[in-house]
Amino acid sequence: MNEMSFCCGASMLGTKGTLKHYRTQVHNVPLLFCPVCNRIEVHYKVENEYEILAEYAHGDGADHVDFQDYVMEDEDSIFENVVNRESEDDLEIVQSQIDMSLDLLVVAKWMQDEKWQGELKRRLAAMSQRRIRLQQKA
Repeated sequence: MNEMSFCCGASMLGTKGTLKHYRTQVHNVPLLFCPVCNRIEVHYKVENEYEILAEYAHGDGADHVDFQDYVMEDEDSIFENVVNRESEDDLEIVQSQIDMSLDLLVVAKWMQDEKWQGELKRRLAAMSQRRIRLQQKA
């Protein structure tokens, strides 16, 4: 089974960004972020490399370091299991988030987890509204 990242129940998007480690800024770090609760985390495939590089750069007194210069793993293999990439079309992202939530709702019902079912139904309602707004814009 592919490992995917979840936070509040929405699937997280793959992107790259800058993280601050003490006074050192580390650029182009593969990240996962949630479009619903805005949680951000270092992609699990590069967590160790990020920590080592950030500590090393901080110890070295560097203000900036580019993650891409030190890590060999290519973007496609890092993000292969992420449901969506930030560069994708907004409507496609919302649709796949809805599909994912519907799949999770089946699991929540099977587990008879009413709290989770309620959360997923609220998320589905919010994402349906977002889909309608995006369709009206298009």
